[in-house]
Amino acid sequence: MQFEVWAPQAGRVTLRCDEVTRAMERDPQRPGWWRGEAEARDGSRYGFALDDGPVLPDPRSPRQPDGPDGLSAVVDHERYAWRARWPGRPLPGAVLYELHVGTYTREGTLDAAAERLGHLAELGVTHVQLMPLCPFPGTHGWGYEGVSLWAVHEPYGGPEALKRFVDRAHELGLGVVLDVVHNHFGPSGNYLPVFGPYLTDTHHTPWGAAVNLDAPGSDEVRAFLVGSALAWLRDYRIDGLRLDAVHALVDTRAQHFLEELSSAVDALAAEVDRPLFLVAESDLNDPRLITSRAGGGLGLHAQWNDDFHHALHTTLTGESQGYYADFARAPLGGLAKTLSGGWFHDGTYSSFRERHHGRPLDRTRVAGHRLLGYSQTHDQVGNRAQGDRLSALLSPGLLACAATLTLTAPFTPMLFMGEEWAAGTPWQFFTDHTDPELADAVRRGRRREFAAHGWKEEDVPDPQDPATRDRSCLDWSEPEREPHARVLAWYRRLLGLRHEQPDLTDPDLADTKVACDEQRRWIAFRRGDVLVAVNLAREPAELSLGVPRARVLAAWEPVETPGADGVVRLPGESGVVLLQE
Repeated sequence: MQFEVWAPQAGRVTLRCDEVTRAMERDPQRPGWWRGEAEARDGSRYGFALDDGPVLPDPRSPRQPDGPDGLSAVVDHERYAWRARWPGRPLPGAVLYELHVGTYTREGTLDAAAERLGHLAELGVTHVQLMPLCPFPGTHGWGYEGVSLWAVHEPYGGPEALKRFVDRAHELGLGVVLDVVHNHFGPSGNYLPVFGPYLTDTHHTPWGAAVNLDAPGSDEVRAFLVGSALAWLRDYRIDGLRLDAVHALVDTRAQHFLEELSSAVDALAAEVDRPLFLVAESDLNDPRLITSRAGGGLGLHAQWNDDFHHALHTTLTGESQGYYADFARAPLGGLAKTLSGGWFHDGTYSSFRERHHGRPLDRTRVAGHRLLGYSQTHDQVGNRAQGDRLSALLSPGLLACAATLTLTAPFTPMLFMGEEWAAGTPWQFFTDHTDPELADAVRRGRRREFAAHGWKEEDVPDPQDPATRDRSCLDWSEPEREPHARVLAWYRRLLGLRHEQPDLTDPDLADTKVACDEQRRWIAFRRGDVLVAVNLAREPAELSLGVPRARVLAAWEPVETPGADGVVRLPGESGVVLLQE
């Protein structure tokens, strides 16, 4: 078997495979690359030593059986016999479900999560979005500190378990999306700078030195990231990737890294003959991100829409701290603007940022499905001091209102695990760092961060305490009990309508017409022949639909069919979906 590694600054490289050491040779065709042959099979342990230094894991390691600091292991992807014949599921018309493997079940493994996929198929989602799977220190963590970007966290089950998970999802008709982190590398087990200029001091990020996308040596770093992305899509038959915090990818080259990545993914989609897509997390509100390459954009297929979340959250809770301040003056008006225009900040002044932010979205060029809408995510729940979900803040009626708005909006909806039954468990920030100094630094940093917002140190959960992770695991007995069962039935009904009514997946953003009343706290919008009305006040409301006849498709509380005057009488804290006849 041939091994290769990029180590442009090394004078000597040796390969150690299954306790046998061999010298490697420079590759005459590729500057900086070394290659060598060794007897190896699936599971063989190996690593590289540079200039007689310690044996280190392969930067492109396909498996880390002993964690980020251990030796790498060979993976023969041909050994797995795929069961599902899978044509793929495209993004248009999709409903995503964000899932953290380590807390979706108490067992915290991919195999245990696969056993619960039937619930998602019955719910009506189309794609499972897995939070990052790359190896990280210890057993439990969020996964955003990975370094081996080809490997699967061993406590989750490793490579074979991920293939079994994807296979089972595909058998049930569910696509799989994977969250990947290209904007920084974790601090533990990060040997990449020993091998080459993977980082650069030219730019800086919240996590320190930036990933090298435009400095000397960046050609190979970009190829490293693109190669990792394609490996997930090809070797594990993943259907799409969620790209973490792309606004932190600093790249001054004429062809941005994201354009290079989207081009490579589109080429692979044509090669494997199934749809593949990229969804970005971005804080830029820049439409060029999701504009086609032919149209002068970067060619990503969709992005998260935090403006919709912030407007909805502020409307529901009245919170106005931090970035919610921009939406607090007229939250329903802000929500109406996002429903019809995509973004709230489209060049407007942001008091939180103390500058103007964003750029207008051309609704004639950008389809609604290219924006993901959600009421909760791992960030928006887990980055609260106590990881409290909306279910800890709102009545079941208001939770139903949030679901109504999210699942009938003109965006691609995304749910956060457990949201569909108003889970009573929090989802808190937890880590399992094996380095005591790093663990203490994270603990102190978390407490200091929230102390600035008025929280007492003892009220902020210790990320390193195993109980913090345990509290965050879903309680699968809840969906069978009230009020959880009623909320779950409402989600199922709304998702059923989304699949039944073509107007709810119409990609035309400009076709959404919105009205709201800030004082009486109601909002209504129309998408084709489907009308949606939500009353957030405790008192009943009367809304004029402006149509002579409409029948009720779904209602959280009983709602009579509107009369000839087109007025619907909506109980407090409830929503209704109607169809014009």
